[in-house]
Amino acid sequence: MNFDGEQIQRSLITGQWREQAGVPSQSVIALLGKQVLDGDFKEVLRSPLVRELLTLRSDIPKDLSLPIKSWFEFSVPSAGGDYKQELVRLLTAVACLHAFLQVNWTGPDLDIDPLSLLDLPAPAATSASKKGDDPLINEETLQQKAVAELACAGEPAYHLAQASFLFRLSQILLDREYEHLRSVAWWKVRAWMVHEQLLGEPVAVPRDVLELLGEPLAETYADEPDLVGLLWLERGLLEHYQTNDRAALEYFVRAARATGLQYELTGALGRRTKFQQTDLTQLVLLAESRERGRDEDIRKGEGNRNGNRGAGVNTGKDTATTALEVTSSLDELAKKLPETLALNDDTLLEQTEFTSSNPAAPGSRLSHLDPSKQPALHPIDQSILLSLCLNVRNTSPAHGLTTEQMAPYVGRVISHPENWSVHTVALLLRSRLEAHRTRTVERSTLQLQALVDQMPTADSALADRLRLLHALPLPSKWELERELALRFLSIGVVKSALAIFERLEMWEEAVRCWQAIEQRERALAVVRDLLEGRRAEAEAVLARGKASATGTRRAAFDAAREAKLWCLLGELEPERAREHFERAWKVSRETSGRAMRSLGGYYFERKEYAEAARCLRRAVAINPLLVRSWFILGCACVREEDWEGAREAFTRCVTIDDEDAESWNNLASVYLRMNYVPGRTETQNESPSHDENEGQPSLKVDQAAAIPFENKMLAFRALKQGLKFHYENWRMWMNYTIVSMNVGEFSETCRALGRVVEERAAKVGPESVDEDVLDRLVDAATRQPLDEPENNVHSSNEGQGLLRRVEDLFVRIILPRVSSPRIFRARARLLVSQGRLSEALEAYLEGYRSGTAGQMQAGETDLGRWRDGVREVEDICGVLVNYGPKVEGSKWKLQARSIVRTFMGRTRDFQDEPEWSRLMDLVDDIKQE
Repeated sequence: MNFDGEQIQRSLITGQWREQAGVPSQSVIALLGKQVLDGDFKEVLRSPLVRELLTLRSDIPKDLSLPIKSWFEFSVPSAGGDYKQELVRLLTAVACLHAFLQVNWTGPDLDIDPLSLLDLPAPAATSASKKGDDPLINEETLQQKAVAELACAGEPAYHLAQASFLFRLSQILLDREYEHLRSVAWWKVRAWMVHEQLLGEPVAVPRDVLELLGEPLAETYADEPDLVGLLWLERGLLEHYQTNDRAALEYFVRAARATGLQYELTGALGRRTKFQQTDLTQLVLLAESRERGRDEDIRKGEGNRNGNRGAGVNTGKDTATTALEVTSSLDELAKKLPETLALNDDTLLEQTEFTSSNPAAPGSRLSHLDPSKQPALHPIDQSILLSLCLNVRNTSPAHGLTTEQMAPYVGRVISHPENWSVHTVALLLRSRLEAHRTRTVERSTLQLQALVDQMPTADSALADRLRLLHALPLPSKWELERELALRFLSIGVVKSALAIFERLEMWEEAVRCWQAIEQRERALAVVRDLLEGRRAEAEAVLARGKASATGTRRAAFDAAREAKLWCLLGELEPERAREHFERAWKVSRETSGRAMRSLGGYYFERKEYAEAARCLRRAVAINPLLVRSWFILGCACVREEDWEGAREAFTRCVTIDDEDAESWNNLASVYLRMNYVPGRTETQNESPSHDENEGQPSLKVDQAAAIPFENKMLAFRALKQGLKFHYENWRMWMNYTIVSMNVGEFSETCRALGRVVEERAAKVGPESVDEDVLDRLVDAATRQPLDEPENNVHSSNEGQGLLRRVEDLFVRIILPRVSSPRIFRARARLLVSQGRLSEALEAYLEGYRSGTAGQMQAGETDLGRWRDGVREVEDICGVLVNYGPKVEGSKWKLQARSIVRTFMGRTRDFQDEPEWSRLMDLVDDIKQE
């Protein structure tokens, strides 16, 4: 053979032709591979081997209802051997996929018509010409057929994606049997990642597809670290699209390890504003790529030159000559990269000016790096940093901190532009970060507009644009324009946003704009016109004239898209919503998840929870990746007391998004109601109280006795997980307080009760303290453990280990904020257990002063309050009698007599009551002590 098939496969994956793959001038296969990498898709798809592969069967034009994959024979007899046939199929599939990405993701426009790839049989053209109609297979029917087949799990594909037939053809070719090419598995996953971005909502990727990018494939390419890093990076991005952020982070870290990327987020002294006089610590990302040999660098000679330039390495030439070469290289590179807009702010600097030369911690591998003069990174490593930055956004609980964390990642990549696609993604992420700051929102919007405008241009090589596209979260053209329109909408430029949505035919967003400008009737008219065939969607249809745009518009819709429009009409006409949603379900032939989601929400709002649960179960069976559907299903099951169904729904919620604190809380609520045994205690379990969040119960300590212990533990773990992501929710902390108390986790009870007091004390005062819980904590802390601990290691849930936590709860949190008689008495009992009797007496007295008797004034007429006061007087006198003699220097008798006489003096109106004689006896008893 005049080519090396393995090297051609690796060239396709990396996007860089390898000379050892073969000489294109001596091998047709090698020539095809080189043309695919260079982006010469027109020549590839018109080559004899590919034309032979894509020949239509003669009977296809008679029945276009057959799926596209049945249109072709896909045989390449002239290629010679199964290996060559498979390689031709793979090259064709990659060419189709990248041509589709070129026209919809990177630009520039495609120079080939998908229809021209098909060798249409002569009878089709003859038959059509006799009737005077268009051919059965034309550009429009080809697009409609492909878009319809690309619908997945009830989610329609974006209907204005250009050359959709090429992508569908690529999928079909990749799905055929391959016995000799190991890299086909990788390309199947890449096609899935593109397919995910075509759909309106994410759908679940089959597990067998996910496993294609696994250890076996990594072992195949273990001899090339960059290939292994690329593999794990793309697997992480696929997990990211599936909202599995924890798994995505693990793969991103594995990718960094595989490529040898070293990075560290640290702080360094610097200045961020033009008028700053004092250096302050600024976040900085230190990062360095491993040294790569000339033959393994993806960019060949360019990689070493750029790396040396970034590190400030002299290659041995004359310094002035080298500087000129570097300047020329930078100017040439800048012309091929997206425009980077300057901030031009009167206060903020373009980038942080660092004054510290080595901010890394002692012993760090990156301690030699100067934050202001870091070397350029390899493009693969830049892609990894941008992906890590995505995960920071998803897993950080505080959005302010998220921005500060992401900015150094993005800035590190922007500072050394190396690749068109990488730089585009970096600028896009920076634009998103700056969208919510007053001083940067203008550049954010203009930069986003510049990124949209650059797509059709041919200012950079297509091969450079496509090289790392699969390893980057670069959105499609329509998604980028949609983001720009949403940005306009957020700053109040509604008409500009509406113009974009109308051009993109994103009617759901357009309806939102019409409603914002109070034109609901126009929104209704547009949706009805689309459904009734009075309005053609695509501009191409309008250009062909009225003859081809009338009479057949209903047939032009695929089922999934028509169902979506019926759902949209249902939302616009709430009085007929049920009718429209059911019509959408029928039109889609019971495949539209959107229709069932809408119908489930309709029933839920009307408190028809059984019907809502039935519809939502159908919806999640079609598309199980949407958290909101599972959440509403769980709430419907709670209302129906279907605890097993609710448990399953909320479990799926936290499986998809483990940061969904509300679902964790509701899951805990469900556990507390599953297997509940009424009658086990005298106090029955209360119904859940739904104040702000669904399914947050208000449990009392004694009410939890009827709940099985294993369920309490499950609820405890669920609440503990949820509180990581909703730290300020006092209701969740209150539930956590009760549950942790009942499972014996007293140290966690202290923490939880403290958080409730911190959040609520300013509003409700003493009510923020659950005094039953506080008393039980003191009981546990003062109880002697059964076994003495060895090596002075105390349990945190009893005895001395818990005592320190309860003491801190009183001193640091509760007493500085609130007070009540019961709180002081609990504090006093804790002090007594430590032998601190003087402080205990003072706490008891503080409790008395803040109680009914201590606050009672002359003229009191409430007999019940007075009797309560009598009991309090008796109690405090008993405390003084018991502990007073044990406190050196204590004047307990004087205090006791003073308390009784003062109380009696203020309440002489109750002298005729029987309790008055008890007070007189108490005075005598104190005298006799």
